Amino acid sequence: MRRFRHADPDFSAAFTAFLAEPRGRPEDVDAAAAAVLAAVKADGLDAVLDFTRRFDRVELTAETVRVTPEEIEAGVAQCEPEVREAIAFAAARIAAYHERQRPTDQRWTDEAGVELGWRWGPLDSVGVYVPGGRAAYPSTVLMNCVPARAAGVGRIAMVTPPGRLEPAVLAAAREAGVTEIWRIGGAQAVAALAYGAGPIAPVDKIVGPGNAYVTAAKRRLYGVVGLDALAGPSEIVVVADSDNDPEWIAGDLLSQAEHDPAAQSILITDSEAFADAVAEALLRRLPGLSTGEDAATSWRDHGAIIIAPLSASPGLVNQIAPEHVEFCTADPESLASQVRHAGAIFLGRFTPEALGDYVAGSNHVLPTSRAARFQSGLSLFDFLKRTSIIRADAAAFRRLGPHTVALAEAEGLPAHALSAALRLPPA
Repeated sequence: MRRFRHADPDFSAAFTAFLAEPRGRPEDVDAAAAAVLAAVKADGLDAVLDFTRRFDRVELTAETVRVTPEEIEAGVAQCEPEVREAIAFAAARIAAYHERQRPTDQRWTDEAGVELGWRWGPLDSVGVYVPGGRAAYPSTVLMNCVPARAAGVGRIAMVTPPGRLEPAVLAAAREAGVTEIWRIGGAQAVAALAYGAGPIAPVDKIVGPGNAYVTAAKRRLYGVVGLDALAGPSEIVVVADSDNDPEWIAGDLLSQAEHDPAAQSILITDSEAFADAVAEALLRRLPGLSTGEDAATSWRDHGAIIIAPLSASPGLVNQIAPEHVEFCTADPESLASQVRHAGAIFLGRFTPEALGDYVAGSNHVLPTSRAARFQSGLSLFDFLKRTSIIRADAAAFRRLGPHTVALAEAEGLPAHALSAALRLPPA
C-alpha cells in the first residue's frame, strides 16, 4: 500500500506514476486466444470440445454440452430459500431500474418538409459469459440477462465454465428467463458464441466478464460480433471524512480488494489519524476473510491512501476515473457533482458499493482501467439498436436535391450526384 500526501511537492508526478503501474498478470495471452478463435471458426464444436478437454479436463459431447431443463430445475431446488428470495428481490429492482432507461421513438417534419426520426428495437440474440472458477456469480447473471430481457432480446445464450453447476447461478438464470445454458468457458466459449459451433448458434452480441483469455478473445472479435466493455481488475475509491467508522471504510476498501490480487482500492481522506485507523482495521479484518489472501495482495501491491483536502477529491477522482467511487461525507452531493469520470457514484455513509453490486438496481457491469473517461456501464441501451427514419416528398426533395448534387460532385461521386439529379425537375 502506498501513502501519498497532496501537499507534498512531488505528489502529482508520484501519483500519476502510481496510476500508470500495470495491474494483472503480465503473461501474453493474445496469441493463445487467437489460436483458439481460429480453431473454433474452422472446426466448430469439435474444437470447442477439444479445448474443454485440454483446458478444463472435462469430457463433453454434443449431447451433454447443453445444460438440460431438468438440471436447471434441480439446481434451483438446491438453492437456499433465502438466496432464492434475494435473487428475486434483486432481479425485480434491476428490471425496474433498466425499464426506466427505455427510450422513445421519434418522428417529426422539419422546416424543409422532410420527415425524420428514429425507432428503437432489441437485438435478436445475445451471448452472456458467466465466469466460474474463483466463485459463483449469480449477480453477473442478473446484471447481464435481466436488462437484455427487459430490452426484448429474443434469445439469450449463457455460457459458463464446466464443472459443478452452482445452484445460485441456475436460480438466477431461471429468474432472468434464461433457458439456453452451455457448459463451456474460456476463449473457446466466446468463439462458439461469435461463430457458432454445432448446436450453439451464433449471437449478435457478447456481454459479461471473464479471465484474460476471454478478454483477449473478445478484443479480437471486434467487428465480428457486438461486444460490451473489456473488463479489467475491479477498482474503488472511497472519499471519507473522519466522522466515519474506520471499520466501515475498511470493509468498503476490502469489498473490491477481495475480487482479485490485481484489484485496486484507494482511500482519500483529510485526516491522517483516520487514515491510520482505517489501515489498521483493514489489516485486522484480512485473516477472517476466506478471500483474505487475494485481498492482502491487492492492498499491498495496488492499494493507496491519499491525505488531501476533501475539496481536492473530485479532481483526484477524475484523474483516477474509477469503476466505483463512494463519497462518505457530510455533503456528498457537493463533491460528487464535480465528478465527470466514474462508472458509478455512491452517495453517503449508508451507501456502500456492495449495494450496487447486488440489490440497488443499477448495473454493476462498469468501465475499468480508466475507461470511465469515455464509456458508460452496461444498460438497456447495450441491448437496443436505433434505426434512422427519413422521408421526403417531391417538394422537400426539390429543397434538398441541389445541395445533394453539389456535395456529391465535390466528393467525386458522380453516381451519387446522378441519383439525386435525375429526380430534379428540368432547370
